[in-house]
Amino acid sequence: MSTTALSDLKSSLDPKAWSDDPAELSGHVSDWRGRYRGDTPLLLKPGSTQEVSRILAACNAAGIAVLPQGGNTGLVGGSTPQGEVLISLKRMNAIRVIDSENDSLTCEAGAILETVQGAAAEAGKLFPLSLGAQGSAMIGGLISTNAGGVHVLRYGMMRELVLGLEAVLPDGRVLSDLSGLRKDNTGYDLKQLFIGAEGTLGVVTAATLKLFARPASTAVAVAAVDSPRKAVELLGHMKDATGGAVAAFELMPKRGLDMVVEHVPGARHPLAGDPEWTVLIELTSAEKDRAATLMEAALEGAFERDLLSDAVIAQSEAQAHEFWMLRESIPEGEKAHGKAAKHDVSVPVSRMAAFMEEAIELAESADPDAMVVAFGHVGDGNVHFNVSRRAPGADDAFISRIAPITAQIYDLVDKHHGSISAEHGIGTLKQAELLARKPVEAEVMRAIKAALDPNNIMNPRILLGVKPS
Repeated sequence: MSTTALSDLKSSLDPKAWSDDPAELSGHVSDWRGRYRGDTPLLLKPGSTQEVSRILAACNAAGIAVLPQGGNTGLVGGSTPQGEVLISLKRMNAIRVIDSENDSLTCEAGAILETVQGAAAEAGKLFPLSLGAQGSAMIGGLISTNAGGVHVLRYGMMRELVLGLEAVLPDGRVLSDLSGLRKDNTGYDLKQLFIGAEGTLGVVTAATLKLFARPASTAVAVAAVDSPRKAVELLGHMKDATGGAVAAFELMPKRGLDMVVEHVPGARHPLAGDPEWTVLIELTSAEKDRAATLMEAALEGAFERDLLSDAVIAQSEAQAHEFWMLRESIPEGEKAHGKAAKHDVSVPVSRMAAFMEEAIELAESADPDAMVVAFGHVGDGNVHFNVSRRAPGADDAFISRIAPITAQIYDLVDKHHGSISAEHGIGTLKQAELLARKPVEAEVMRAIKAALDPNNIMNPRILLGVKPS
């Protein structure tokens, strides 16, 4: 990358639209977990779609590689630069339009998820995407990684929540459809190309998102189950007994909760006896007080069927928040315990218990120091299957020693017809596994990328990487 090309790029932009100040760059060149660290010669901060267009056109002409970065909350190395120019849309954070009659909200890609949730709430609506990093994650990044979160069971992934997109192609052309239509059969659904593409096809600059009616009542409970198999059975019972009112169904192991209680101030185990497995259940209803009635009746039925051994229904919003805090703090507790080999995988819900039983046995028998902490979204088959060291303080040597376990876990995922990446994306971490396990799909994706980005300037190391010669 020539210094002349960078100098020309800077001189063509508003001074507010770029920075090469090392102090400002430092906050953008490592991930929040501290696993990845890189470098960039320039941070671009466009203030409009037109400015993004000029930037990409210039970079494309000069052959300058570009890495789009959202809130930098990713976990697979996809947002850490290794010499590429960074482009952040943090200045493009406006809520453009809320159309209550159309149940839609249009915002710029730099809008923070929590801000979007709040804007929807002020309009009497719900934007249901919810995840631990919602205070910093940006809409553009969530779209580019097809984020999931805890309410996928009820509302779907980001892919289901996007009605329209505005995106700048690598050559600077703007592809824009923010109409918010739910029916449009005029050929290919082009917006879907950019959802989950991890910034390899262009830069998402704005989106029209789907809104929902706010529930009139919500109930949250935690329950003790004997095993993941019982958790899956309980999920089926709760869905049937409540007429589909289950909004979230999360699995938490004792090991994970122990880490939270040890390392997160104010945390405590939610159930007496510290059961080996705890599920968090959230029900919503359009009727006032209905969710609590449904929860109580469904849990009573579950007791009668011996699906759980204990349960507590939150008696206040504060207690419900406390239950959710425990679930959302498991990654923080894990991080404090030490490094771990992390696997964000999914399998059909019907195969989840069998996968977990086999994978736990495989991982813990492969190394005497290995301890599995498996938690996540039972309702949609997504489990965060992490292999930690039993004693605190796992280091890089431990991670290297157990590295072969990862391929074996992914083999089990394939056996159970699952995915090696459920919601975190591919980045650089899972690139080799993707190419090895899905060669035909990879070739199709490469053909799409070659058509839209023939000079390969957009996130060239990410997802597919450079095609071997």
